[in-house]
Amino acid sequence: MAEAARARRATGRPGDGLFDRELDHLPPEARWREWMHRVEATIFAASEPVGRETLARIVGKTCSIDLLIDDIREELRGRPYDLVAVAGGWKHLTRPAYADAIRTAVGASERSVDLTQSELPVLMCIAYFQPITRAELSSFFGKEISRDLIGNLRSFGFIASGPRAPQPGAPYTYVTTQAFLLEFGLGTLRDLPDFEALEDAGLLSKEKLLAGDILPRFTDGDDPGAGAVIDE
Repeated sequence: MAEAARARRATGRPGDGLFDRELDHLPPEARWREWMHRVEATIFAASEPVGRETLARIVGKTCSIDLLIDDIREELRGRPYDLVAVAGGWKHLTRPAYADAIRTAVGASERSVDLTQSELPVLMCIAYFQPITRAELSSFFGKEISRDLIGNLRSFGFIASGPRAPQPGAPYTYVTTQAFLLEFGLGTLRDLPDFEALEDAGLLSKEKLLAGDILPRFTDGDDPGAGAVIDE
């Protein structure tokens, strides 16, 4: 009976009611390797980035998720894909060097969307100055930002309603979403280029933003579908 119980803890089979996170029966090196396999398999199977709290459920309490990820990435160094921190979690993404080959073989990523010359500056403005109302966006650009444009950005999943503004009528504000982070290959909003630093370096300005002259990809991305495609 005791041996059967140990076997169930070791395998962690569904339906046993037990899942052995600690793997104390294994030597340290084998335990670490099994944790690496669990984490990589979970991220590989997930359609969305997997967060730290989720990964903590399948490894020991003393296990460092960051060190585990570092070791997995080291083993993937020579592979055409990597484990990337994006949208508050980790996800398997192909390396940019293979984007052309992937597009040639299977076409563009399903995640790639077309943003117009009008939509991308507004999305950038929301990203940097959120939460922000439609009236504030209109004031920033000096022209009416239509509900249709906002609706398009919402339909892509890049923005959502934020808290109501402390203004007459309590209008809704707009904020970016996890889908925005994922599309542009950002771990968090802190990974956005520093707006003031870009202005100081002459790389970004309100005038250029308004003129539509500055439409950067926030990152080169690690996936052939990462980053918006500009609709000329």
